[in-house]
Amino acid sequence: MTPTATILLLGSGELGREFVISAKRLGCRVIACDSYAHAPAMQVADGCEVFSMLDGEALRAAITRHQPDLIVPEIEAIRTEVLGDVEAEGFTVVPSARATMLTMNRDAIRDVAASELGVRTSRYTYAESLEEAELAGAAIGYPCVVKPVMSSSGKGQSTVADAGAMRGAWDYATAAMRGDRARVIVEEFIAFDYEITLLTIRHRAPDGSATVSFCPPIGHRQEKGDYRESWQPTAMSAAAIAEAQAIARKVVDNLGGYGLFGVEYFVRGEEVIFSELSPRPHDTGMVTLIGQHLTEFDLHARAILGLPIPAITLSAPASASAVLLADREAEKFRITGIAEALALASGDTRVDVRIFSKPVTRPNRRMGVALATGATTDEARATAREAAARLTIAYD
Repeated sequence: MTPTATILLLGSGELGREFVISAKRLGCRVIACDSYAHAPAMQVADGCEVFSMLDGEALRAAITRHQPDLIVPEIEAIRTEVLGDVEAEGFTVVPSARATMLTMNRDAIRDVAASELGVRTSRYTYAESLEEAELAGAAIGYPCVVKPVMSSSGKGQSTVADAGAMRGAWDYATAAMRGDRARVIVEEFIAFDYEITLLTIRHRAPDGSATVSFCPPIGHRQEKGDYRESWQPTAMSAAAIAEAQAIARKVVDNLGGYGLFGVEYFVRGEEVIFSELSPRPHDTGMVTLIGQHLTEFDLHARAILGLPIPAITLSAPASASAVLLADREAEKFRITGIAEALALASGDTRVDVRIFSKPVTRPNRRMGVALATGATTDEARATAREAAARLTIAYD
């Protein structure tokens, strides 16, 4: 069969794995790329390539070899100037080369949101050395947050209580950064009430114009800058939801292109403060695997293929996800407790798991996620946490 589209997926983690499944259900051919073999998305794709996304020559060679209809980034650390070049030659980058270049770096997207669009963000500045970071901390005030301008899943992020802790935060941020820029963002610590992800889909309307749709807001809890659990919907006032949607629409319309964006906010009372944006499915959005009729991965696939996006509805009153983390480095291990986790399903409560099938474990590496529904978010969260607790990584 002639595929609906040939997709070159740049990055092949657990989010890419679910996206490949959604894309293949729509008849696409997917080539999954990552820096290591047997990555999760490679296991379900039509083909794979192993190379560093920061290797510009290897990236261009893969594009030339496969002649994809769509180039879909799934990670931050990519030689984005190559994407700009190939887009100018006629290739389609999702959502666009400009969007990828801006959002792969926290400094670029923050500057667009705050300076160009006038969106409310935390106060921030940048540093390219420990000395600059110490000056930035003094200017912003303590406590403050330090994180690399390019990283993923909260890696390298820390809250700095005082000037004496800045050296450790700088070392942690630069050690965990992706890419080749030793640059961090030092930002105001926001005493927020809660934080959310607003999954925002920019897609074609029936008349061919661009339009924007939204999933119900997702609440999430982080530790060490990385998500541990998420739930949908999260309690927000109608005014706060409207403000979050207005900000997201303004930012994604500026970025252009089509696809799903994960837009993160801090919420304090009725105040909605822009934090970050990812131009692809979001880790907190894994909750949609059990809670929405169309998952975030289905929506991303439809949007980039130019297919209709229907009204986005929930399949349960509330749903939640909780992650399974490794605690050490290992190549020989197995996941146990799946039956015990699934046994928590009862009546209208549904429980599911996703095992990511990563070839090695590392401390705090996500290896799977437990999913649950409930009559309320509290019920769904409790069930998801219990299901995750029943999953175990047994090391051989």
